[in-house]
Amino acid sequence: MNLKVFRYHPGMNKPRYDLFKIETAPGMTVLNALFAAQEEYDESLAFRYSCRGAVCGSCAMLINHVPRLACRTQVQDFIGGKNDDYLSPFQDPGVNEPFDPTREILVEPLPHLPVIRDLVVDMSPFFNGYRSLHPVFIPPGERPEREYPVDPADAKKMEPYTNCILCAACFGACPVNAKNLRYPGPAALTQLYRFHIDPREKPGHTRLAQADNPDGWWACEFHTNCRKVCPRGVPPDRAIGLARRELSEGRKSQKKGGK
Repeated sequence: MNLKVFRYHPGMNKPRYDLFKIETAPGMTVLNALFAAQEEYDESLAFRYSCRGAVCGSCAMLINHVPRLACRTQVQDFIGGKNDDYLSPFQDPGVNEPFDPTREILVEPLPHLPVIRDLVVDMSPFFNGYRSLHPVFIPPGERPEREYPVDPADAKKMEPYTNCILCAACFGACPVNAKNLRYPGPAALTQLYRFHIDPREKPGHTRLAQADNPDGWWACEFHTNCRKVCPRGVPPDRAIGLARRELSEGRKSQKKGGK
């Protein structure tokens, strides 16, 4: 099996792609294959990783044109030319490098983020959008002696949105992030909604209003790429849809009340 890897470092006129022949083995992941390429062919090959257990989100990258975690993506799944490019277009077609899926696995950096070196990207645009919405718990008042209790039903309601590992796969797969630099991205909006529905939050703090603008909730086009690529099953499209519905219903109520 050949690993076709995007290569770039500051000073290059333009990126290139290197081909590494890798001996596959049962259970080998794309991250394992990258380590093999680094150890056997080119020790300068740069990529991020940490936990190697699909928890930290560090190794998100574009694999066969789909954002995935390299540590959980099995090489065996691609042998024989399996193609699961099931997403709405999220890149300029001109940047899609051709490859032979029957013989190669294509590995590239996440889109919509500046490349620092090879597969390592600058995550600043992703985290800038995330931090701009202040996705942290705002306590209602004085700290309790032990903890802020939450009803199990409320916890279950929040649970789908709490599993985000900030890997930015959704950011890389989002067609809106490709064209709108002001859009904070699916992960940021999902966490904003998660705190909006947290009953322990400070009363009167309006979370939805933070993104009630053309570049926030209303910029989403519901391509659903975000949900399809999320390695933890988080549904950003559902969170955004529920937020928009609540905002719309609130405006309708205000109009009725003003008559």
